[in-house]
This record gives sequence, structure tokens and C-alpha cells, in this order.
Amino acid sequence: MIRSLLPALALAAMSASAALAQAPTAQERAACRSDATKFCASFIGKPEQMNGCLRDNKAKLSDSCRKVVEARGG
Repeated sequence: MIRSLLPALALAAMSASAALAQAPTAQERAACRSDATKFCASFIGKPEQMNGCLRDNKAKLSDSCRKVVEARGG
């Protein structure tokens, strides 16, 4: 039973990480621009670190940016 679940779990994990790795759309960037500058300015130009910073600061983000972060798995 567990053996049959492993491929599905691996695929789900890869799909989630792929969604996070995709470049943000123009709409997502606009929703988070102010928050990114306010809370994560040192990570501008570093997408992976920026995503982590926004996740770490999710409680402080504007509603629109929080929705983007949550939609991207954060």
C-alpha cells in the first residue's frame, strides 16, 4: 500500500515545488511590489529568497499579496 503511494507523493511534491519556482506574473508582482520593498528589500533580484521572505512575513502582508503567497504554497 505504502509503495503505491510513494510515486503519487513524489509527483505532488514536485508539482508544488514547480509552482513555487515559476516566475511570478505581472499581476502577482504588482500585488506584492509594495510589501516586497517594505519587508524584503534585501532580496530584490533573488527570487528564491524573496519568496521565503514573503512567506516569513505573511501575517504582515497586504491582503492581495498574502493571497499570492498562499496561492503559491506559502
